[in-house]
Amino acid sequence: MSKYRHTIILLFISILLLCLFFVDMTTGHVKIPINEILSFLSFGETENEGFRILIKEFRFPRVLTAVLAGGALSVSGLLMQTIFRNPLAGPYVLGISSGSSLGVALFVLGGGLFAGSQQFISSDFSLLVSAGLGAAIVMMIILAVSLRVRDNINILIIGILIAGVVSSIVSILQYYANEISVKSFIIWTMGNLDSVSFNNVKIIFPIVISALLFIFLMSKKLNMVLPGEDFAKSMGINTKAFRILIFSAVSILTGTVTAFCGPIGFIGIAAPHVARWIFNTSNHFIIIPGSIIIGAIFIVCSDILSHSITSQGVLPINAITAIMGAPFIIWIIIQNKRTII
Repeated sequence: MSKYRHTIILLFISILLLCLFFVDMTTGHVKIPINEILSFLSFGETENEGFRILIKEFRFPRVLTAVLAGGALSVSGLLMQTIFRNPLAGPYVLGISSGSSLGVALFVLGGGLFAGSQQFISSDFSLLVSAGLGAAIVMMIILAVSLRVRDNINILIIGILIAGVVSSIVSILQYYANEISVKSFIIWTMGNLDSVSFNNVKIIFPIVISALLFIFLMSKKLNMVLPGEDFAKSMGINTKAFRILIFSAVSILTGTVTAFCGPIGFIGIAAPHVARWIFNTSNHFIIIPGSIIIGAIFIVCSDILSHSITSQGVLPINAITAIMGAPFIIWIIIQNKRTII
């Protein structure tokens, strides 16, 4: 009965995401008829060439990136909550997103000092590597701390402190950078899906899908980690190697999304908890796909709102996700329901 219920819920939220996907595709200053979108997605001929260009170059990359970003960030948060057995763990709270921001800050604000050529500064691959390395550095620091400090609250506090130090370094870089670089970086920090191009999607899609598939294949081992490291070791899991493997996956997912979309907060914490609440289970075979879909719904809804609330421009998606995600986090703190322990 439980398996049947989980299947129905997965089907329902998948249909909901699909509906929101089409709504988001039509959302913007220019209203695109749904038949034009269906023609494009079915590789047919669109009646209006302007609509085809708008969909291909702007709307489709934006909405597909929203889906990928939501899935990547929610699963990253789920993995952090599982490994640290802490309901408030996530890429944003533990400073991993801040590490990505530092990598991008060095790339954008100090690119001229380290790169040696303008070609490097304009490279999407270099931006991706910078964000990934920044996330990986913070992730390795958290890993090293977690091997010595067993208390989850202390690890959380250390993560917040690391995020504060990283933010201070970014502020110093902003102080010495030129005005154009600072403006570009500030706009990036607000979170923006509109700047993602079709070429960017070609980079984001295979990385995120491969990482999510790899993580799903690790579901059995993740379930073994839930009761604690001692149980996982008794089941033959090398917990240290497994942690490094999972942290590497989180760094890749967080770094990829942050590089192209900016630091998007709250999704990584809220979405996994919503998934556990809806499915009423901590089984990763169910929660991973559930978190992917719910995280995608969160960001697609945020993207719709960012384009609909005002007619004078697009609101920063980071502000929308904070408004949507913060109530869930407050609820988690008040209830203190440690559902993953």
